Amino acid sequence: MNVHALQRDPLPCLRRVPGKKPSADEIYPRLFDAILEQRIAPASRFTEESLGERFGVSRSVIRRVLAKLSQQQVIILRPNQRAQVAAPDAQQTRQILEARRMTEMTVVQLACARATAAQVRQLRELIARERDCIERDQRGPAIRLSGEFHLQLAAIAGNGPLAQFLNSLVPLTSLVIAQYERRTRACCAWQEHVAIVDALAQRDSGTAVALMTQHLDHLETQLLKNH
Repeated sequence: MNVHALQRDPLPCLRRVPGKKPSADEIYPRLFDAILEQRIAPASRFTEESLGERFGVSRSVIRRVLAKLSQQQVIILRPNQRAQVAAPDAQQTRQILEARRMTEMTVVQLACARATAAQVRQLRELIARERDCIERDQRGPAIRLSGEFHLQLAAIAGNGPLAQFLNSLVPLTSLVIAQYERRTRACCAWQEHVAIVDALAQRDSGTAVALMTQHLDHLETQLLKNH
């Protein structure tokens, strides 16, 4: 694929809707999906102007989206330089997953104690959307929704600092999955998400922690085995 062509037209599949000005919240998942699907390639550079023209919004709106992606370490912002998609190496990936493993053990324990029936239903609905995207071969949205499952668990846990910390790790993990996917077929399996939610619904924290640890171990093995 021609990287220069991607730089000229980084979002060929996204078109503006006449008469509508998308918000930053609407643009964020669409831009993130484009990155995950490598319609914006790793290490490619793009500008606020080019994205603003594509979405038909001001640079200030695009700037807010890029700032969020930068906080999540998905893109790199440097003064007087174009934004660039991050490209974590094997060591960084191992450290990210190690940090996630330690954090999410606590998160799932807290979530088991606090989850309401409505929140459990919301998690199951999220998994159903993830599964539907996988079956439709919509890889970008599927990877993003898989990450959102973990972030929603953190929200249920009710610990703000832990949720904020995971919000800096989960999107970056999604980026790694997308970048290594073609070689490893790695994914954050929806079936394992179902098992975690089943344990959550039973308030079985021991099983939930064991399943989460196994889940992240599987992901690390898949991502790093061919690196």
